[in-house]
Amino acid sequence: MTGWSPGHSVVPFSPTGQVDGLLRAFLPCYRRQLAAAMLRQISRELEPQAPARCQLSHTKVREYESGGRPLGSTALTGYTLLTSQREYLCLLDDLCPSSSGDLAQEEPLRVLEEPVNFPLFLVHPFRAHLCFCAHTRGAQRAWRLGLQGAIRLRATGASQGGGGAREDDGCRCGVPWGGLEHSARLKASSVLQRSRAPAACAFLDTVQLYRRRRGFAGGDDATLGSDAEVLSAELMRELLPALRAQTLRSLRSTGRARARACSEVRSGRGGGGEREKREGKAASSLTCSLTPPSTLQFLDAVHAAILARVSAGLRAFQPEKDALLAKLERTVRAELEQILQQRAQRARRLEAEIRDPLEACLCRMVDPQLPQIIRALLSPVEATLQAVRTLLIRGMDRLSHHLRKNPSGTRLRREVYEFGEIPWDPELMQACYREAERNRSHLAQLAEPFGFLGMQSLVFGAQDLAQQLTAAAVTTFLQLADKCLTSTLDCDQAAEQLEKVRGLVLKKLTSDSETSRWRFTRDWLLGIFWPFVWSQLGVSCNLEQPEVDGDILTMGCQVLTTEGVCRDVIQGLLLQRVDRGESPSCGSVPVDASTGLGGPP
Repeated sequence: MTGWSPGHSVVPFSPTGQVDGLLRAFLPCYRRQLAAAMLRQISRELEPQAPARCQLSHTKVREYESGGRPLGSTALTGYTLLTSQREYLCLLDDLCPSSSGDLAQEEPLRVLEEPVNFPLFLVHPFRAHLCFCAHTRGAQRAWRLGLQGAIRLRATGASQGGGGAREDDGCRCGVPWGGLEHSARLKASSVLQRSRAPAACAFLDTVQLYRRRRGFAGGDDATLGSDAEVLSAELMRELLPALRAQTLRSLRSTGRARARACSEVRSGRGGGGEREKREGKAASSLTCSLTPPSTLQFLDAVHAAILARVSAGLRAFQPEKDALLAKLERTVRAELEQILQQRAQRARRLEAEIRDPLEACLCRMVDPQLPQIIRALLSPVEATLQAVRTLLIRGMDRLSHHLRKNPSGTRLRREVYEFGEIPWDPELMQACYREAERNRSHLAQLAEPFGFLGMQSLVFGAQDLAQQLTAAAVTTFLQLADKCLTSTLDCDQAAEQLEKVRGLVLKKLTSDSETSRWRFTRDWLLGIFWPFVWSQLGVSCNLEQPEVDGDILTMGCQVLTTEGVCRDVIQGLLLQRVDRGESPSCGSVPVDASTGLGGPP
């Protein structure tokens, strides 16, 4: 399987003004959200019902690379993978609409110069499209699973550091291009889900606030990727209508001409294929590149310029952010009791002001739908966790079987190696990932009235959870087995010890699965309902004031704002309903806003 990436054309567009305006609007809000996130984290540390600690060990960062040095790489944030030309033509029809009808119905129309049986198209709303062509259906499936995993890991923050930093230039944790004979590489992080560090939480909260103030709500899918990628995509979405109008003025033709205008293709007989021949390598497979000169290449170049400018701006802000976080932590810890008292007082006043409209909104809109949405969300999560357990049991049983047969054999060593690779094997993990997709359309339908736009993030999060738990369980099993299996044990004794390890790991997995299921379900129910409730109250009660008008209540530190305290009050009431797991009767529900978000029951 080979692929080739096009270069960028020079476009007469400078994003400096737009990016600088975005950062001027975003960074002041980010500073305040850093303070609020630091307060929430320190408050949680003191809660009497803090979440249980993980029982399983966690993995180290892993990187796989085989073959020669890659010719290049591209980050896969925001890409969608398609495996048929007809699907791709339908997408092109959306990107380059015309009044003549559906492009996919026009025959005989080919996107590629030569017939291809097993293509893989990587498509993006405003980045260059890529096409890879596999030799066989099996190879196509293997690459499809690998690329889907790379898209997910990139989108959900696999390139984050342990401290929650998410800034980068958008060029890591992607897919290398240049062909399987050049390189096959996949990075996986010990943090397979988004960091809960204050900086990461504050960034996501600021993006949501920024979007709400521009009339968008429930946009969790808008926060996939690194910090720089998220902000760049946000600006691209704002500019996209004007940019497309500018480039589509010349695309008024239809049919074959329009398709080629949107998707010019080069075959393996040129480009990468000629390069392979010069290097003495056989150009045995079709090498394809989708190079859209008049639309997508222009948008790709604009996005690259914006991403570079945003990355530079966030890097420049990094020293200030680090200093601010250190100062906030010192101040909040030193004055925590006073801050919490002030927050409790303000929360009681705000609750009195919003109680009636909030209860009316919850009883009328949330309560009738809450049980159905809880069931629709729990079903795939529980099935995913059960699939993880089944996969691990089969792997541990295989090890026990081979240990009894031949404790020093080559086959056993191979089984141990393969067991350790389970979390990183897309084919084995596919059963778990499929369960995470279950009920997707039904849940999306239930959440649609609330303006929820985060289904892709939700599915990715469930798949990340499956991989995270699998990796932790595998690591724990191998660590414990290494400690208890010694050369002095015979086959039966070793098998008995391994059975004890198996039971302990499954016990730890049950504990961590329950905690993860609780946290995942709670977080996503808030993600579905919270933006909707806030928007309803923001209209009726005028709660959402401009950030510059926020109340600064503590020693000049931007820790307590009306928006932040009101968020705690509303989320506290929502979480009480969520934790009950059923729709309560209408009426006032008391909330202790001084403690913020509670722990697991």
